[in-house]
Amino acid sequence: MMQPSATDALFDALGDGTRRAILEQLRAGPLPVVEITRRLPVGRPAVSQHLKVLKEAGLVSAQQDGTRRRYQLDPAGITAVRAWLDGLWGQALDAYKTAVEQDRVS
Repeated sequence: MMQPSATDALFDALGDGTRRAILEQLRAGPLPVVEITRRLPVGRPAVSQHLKVLKEAGLVSAQQDGTRRRYQLDPAGITAVRAWLDGLWGQALDAYKTAVEQDRVS
């Protein structure tokens, strides 16, 4: 069986609505699990599991703050998502340019 790529892990993590909602919350800055949980319709164990997936994908990182962990967006993971999307967009624009140029010749 093929190993999933880092890009696959990123987009698999982003494929879940709860995980996207967690990322939205973290846009404003680091938060502890308890605060993230207050804003979601799922319990703390589920939020912790979602954070684990996001962390393994490289989208969030955690720092110990006393007895709590504070989660924050990981710029490297966000940059990787953006780079992949930029590459996809670049390919789409190149294909569009080629199609327009072929239309002109026809």
